[in-house]
Amino acid sequence: MAQADHRSFSFAITMLIAGALLPRSAQAQPVPVKPHLDCTLILEAASGKTLHREGTCDKRFSPASTFKVPLAAIGYDAGILEDQHQPLWDYQSRFNAVARDRKPVDPTIWQADSIIWYSREMTARLGPRSFAAHVLKLGYGNGDVSGDSGQNNGLTHSWISSSLTISPEEQTGFLRRLLSGSLPVSGKAHEMTKAILPSFSAGDWTVKGKTGSTWLRNAAGEIDRKRPVGWFVGWADNKDRRVVFARLLIGAERVDGIPGRKLRDAFLKELPRLLKAE
Repeated sequence: MAQADHRSFSFAITMLIAGALLPRSAQAQPVPVKPHLDCTLILEAASGKTLHREGTCDKRFSPASTFKVPLAAIGYDAGILEDQHQPLWDYQSRFNAVARDRKPVDPTIWQADSIIWYSREMTARLGPRSFAAHVLKLGYGNGDVSGDSGQNNGLTHSWISSSLTISPEEQTGFLRRLLSGSLPVSGKAHEMTKAILPSFSAGDWTVKGKTGSTWLRNAAGEIDRKRPVGWFVGWADNKDRRVVFARLLIGAERVDGIPGRKLRDAFLKELPRLLKAE
């Protein structure tokens, strides 16, 4: 892809979401970074060869709902999840979810609609020790699911602007291991996790991936709605070719809508051109 084309793409996305501060970890104070950060990383799935790399791809940030990918692998490996449609859990008022999420949810709906109460019900059933052990075993990011310092909320909040962080480089590494069947989970866990991820089209490419949306924290440790974080991670197939990707954008102004979904839609339009240029 020509440099001018990429700049146009980055500028268009920047108009939607733009940059800031690292998310607070449970052990460290917020560290300032540049006002804008983004990364586009695309690798050949089998070999790991870099096909396209632009921006800062080695810095860790909160995974937000992209954590539903490893959590699915954990859930199937632990026997909490059964197949694409079981368990089907009914909504309960104690989940205190937004109106659109107050419905029965199965694993496929969980991923497609990014239902946070379903994730939290899974982690509750795992319990803190098992949950932490599974995340460490997967080698996912910094592996820290302790949550906010002093809040005892690791089971419910650790992956949302909190202690757990991961870089785009690590996201693509995790996806390559998922696709190759080399995660330390069962064969069923590999296959079912791949099966329930949402599917999209990008020109001649068939894409499976997961968005993530959250916000950075300010110096006081409070969520800053002017600093959105958008992720889109996954893989794409075209005939006998397969790539993995991670797209991340850190913003510097408030945006309408959901950051990760805006980023996903723009990236899907751009992906065929990015791959054609390689």
